[in-house]
Amino acid sequence: MARKSSSQSENPELGQQEAGTSRLIKKYPNRRLYDTQTSSYITLSEVKALVVAGEMFRVVDAKSHEDLTRSILLQIILEEESAGVPMFSEPALANIIRFYGHAMQGFMGNYLEKNVQTFIDLQMQMAEQSKHLSPELWAQVMTTQSPLLSGLMGNYTEQSKQMLTQMQNQMLKAMGLKR
Repeated sequence: MARKSSSQSENPELGQQEAGTSRLIKKYPNRRLYDTQTSSYITLSEVKALVVAGEMFRVVDAKSHEDLTRSILLQIILEEESAGVPMFSEPALANIIRFYGHAMQGFMGNYLEKNVQTFIDLQMQMAEQSKHLSPELWAQVMTTQSPLLSGLMGNYTEQSKQMLTQMQNQMLKAMGLKR
């Protein structure tokens, strides 16, 4: 599915229940994507729009019923990275690649996922607090080191440190070591 809650990964029955309410997209051998909800073919950019809108969906191979959601999401990221301004630098991508096959791979994926979610939460807090600001004041907040921005970024940094500490403690515990 495009979005997976942490409760879904912990409770497979919930995942099956959510799958019944998510949009099903079939991928055919001719590489076309068919949205079963609208009964029409859609493009990759339309799938991206579903992601941006927060729509729950699943992409499956029309013949084998294999779940292709991750590969479609990766394809969207590849297109986004190839066009315009990339989000990931070459060193960042190289560092991510180095974790594949490494004992830390599972921890790194979890750490990145939690950090992105924390960043999204921070963004939502900023949007909520900015509702009361005029466009001029909002521009001023973003260009200066305001207490609001400093406080939110400090919270983000602190949460990131806490997640890293939790990850280290989990690793040490898995290895049978104490800190």
